[in-house]
Amino acid sequence: MDINQYMQTLGQQARQASRALARADTATKNTALTVIAEQIRKNAALLQQENARDLQAGKDKGLDAALLDRLELTDARIESMAEGIEQVAVLADPIGEISDMTYRPSGIQLGQMRVPLGVIGIIYESRPNVTADAAALCLKSGNATILRGGSEAIYSNQAIAKCIHRGLEKAGLPVTAIQVVETTDREAVGQLITMPEYVDVIVPRGGKGLIERISRDARVPVIKHLDGICHVYIDSAADLAMAEEIAFNSKCHRYGVCNAMETLLVDKAVAAEILPRLQKRYATESVELRGCQQTRTILPNITAATDEDWDTEYLAPILSIRVVANIDEAMDHIHLHSSGHTETIVTEDYGRSRRFLAEVDSSSVMVNASTRFADGFEYGLGAEIGISTDKIHARGPVGLTGLTSQKWIVMGNGQVRK
Repeated sequence: MDINQYMQTLGQQARQASRALARADTATKNTALTVIAEQIRKNAALLQQENARDLQAGKDKGLDAALLDRLELTDARIESMAEGIEQVAVLADPIGEISDMTYRPSGIQLGQMRVPLGVIGIIYESRPNVTADAAALCLKSGNATILRGGSEAIYSNQAIAKCIHRGLEKAGLPVTAIQVVETTDREAVGQLITMPEYVDVIVPRGGKGLIERISRDARVPVIKHLDGICHVYIDSAADLAMAEEIAFNSKCHRYGVCNAMETLLVDKAVAAEILPRLQKRYATESVELRGCQQTRTILPNITAATDEDWDTEYLAPILSIRVVANIDEAMDHIHLHSSGHTETIVTEDYGRSRRFLAEVDSSSVMVNASTRFADGFEYGLGAEIGISTDKIHARGPVGLTGLTSQKWIVMGNGQVRK
């Protein structure tokens, strides 16, 4: 296969299809989404059959447990894919929305209209559910998309693509509106990120190495986050029963995800009481604890944390713990070591919770809730294209609105500038 020619063809087809999607009405897009969800449920056994091929290949290649977990399509995850697509279908369509219409002294009427970005290239690893999530969001927001999943999920992604194409056909939309790259050749990525004539934005989802490479080499804008070093701070005014549940869930609900807690900060006033309780809970899940000197005074049998630990996204059953003097020291630590993804404070003190919300500069900041809620599905976006820790164009979970832009529109009745 000539990779350059293949990717150029995908780009040309996507650009052409983007014009058809941009003019598609909401009912047509929703029809496609509804059929795609139906097809995913109807073909669940086939999806799992193809996924089993990927899982076996992954085991043969020695993929670690976290990657295999991301790769697996369980019954629950297949149902979640279908539900996510249906949620996108019932969301308000942002395309064509006109806002802030005002009259100018010249007599013209001025406003802004929300429009698709055009063609979105999405590069991701391991998780085949991203294929369905990304397709749904791009379709509803009127964007054509080129999806390049990881080689470890090639069979799963192609099976999901067939469900997507049936939905597009049923709705009378071009199947080239959503294209899944069929080659595992890594050169396809290099071509995709350097086609500004066909691709308007790139969204990478995967490991830090992948995202760093995309950010460095892309010739089109990139919506990204490099890693998820998320923190939970247990304040001196915390409800400790609540704190225990939040700290346990934030770490142990799933390990290989970007919104899992990697560092726990505990106020020294409650550390001696809460840390032994948490140690027992984490032991039930075989979580390795690494602590600062004060933490190890309370939990003497744990490993000493190194400077590197505070800047590490483990994506594994490992947790670093630091005892801090107060909320200021906790926020100082977050400022130095956070990746800007998600941080939580557990406290019953209203003033401290407001300070935390105002002063912590991350894409999601929470009070008395697990970091695992930093997710497009949980935020009511239906699904998410990814998490952005950038401050320009989109931030946090990127849903429909994050995949659109605005253009100025002017309504006149013959005005000319004097």
